[in-house]
Amino acid sequence: MDFGSRILFEIPIFGGMPFTETIVITWIIGAVLVGLSVIFVRNFESVPKGAQNVIELIVEAINDLVAQTMGKDKMGFAPYMGSLFIFLTVANIVGLIGIRPPTADLNMTFALAALTFVMTHYFGAKRKGIGGYLKSLAEPIPVMLPMNIVGELANPVSLSFRLFGNIVGGVVIMTLAYQGLSAVSGMIGLEALPIFQAGIPIFLHAYFDIFAGVLQSFIFVMLTMVFIGMAMD
Repeated sequence: MDFGSRILFEIPIFGGMPFTETIVITWIIGAVLVGLSVIFVRNFESVPKGAQNVIELIVEAINDLVAQTMGKDKMGFAPYMGSLFIFLTVANIVGLIGIRPPTADLNMTFALAALTFVMTHYFGAKRKGIGGYLKSLAEPIPVMLPMNIVGELANPVSLSFRLFGNIVGGVVIMTLAYQGLSAVSGMIGLEALPIFQAGIPIFLHAYFDIFAGVLQSFIFVMLTMVFIGMAMD
């Protein structure tokens, strides 16, 4: 049983550059989200109606969340946090249509966590100055400096493994569930009529794909906002 990301094709440069399933699916998700954004916002009206109401509701909810979590002085982060949440949510729930979630690849989750790490320290140093930011790492007492540094380095590791572990766990369970139900169908002679695979997994998908997918997206974005906000305050 292989749960790794498959190499779909290679470009014959630099000795062969592989493009994995994760990369291709991420590109597709990004292209779809950009395309939908262009379609939905190009005809915005002063009096919202239809899909515009839903979009404005989502934007307001994200703005409120950023204001409450990071502070109103950091509202400039709202577009990034909103985009991150929407991308992660879609990436986490694509298993509903039989596509392997990109976030079931540790390379993807670690890349996103590394971006959070870079933003945390960049904006922290920008707000406090390099000297002031380095001094804050030695708080509340200088002897805490090594532990604080270890804690900062651990943040992207824990952030990436939390998202990866929950999503890949769901992929593993769903795969085992389908294989088990297929075996049950075979034992009672219903190979050609997979009634078990068609009905029972719906409840598992509702939890592992929809509930867990949205929840893990929310947790990742919340921790990103907390890390950046704490570094800047």
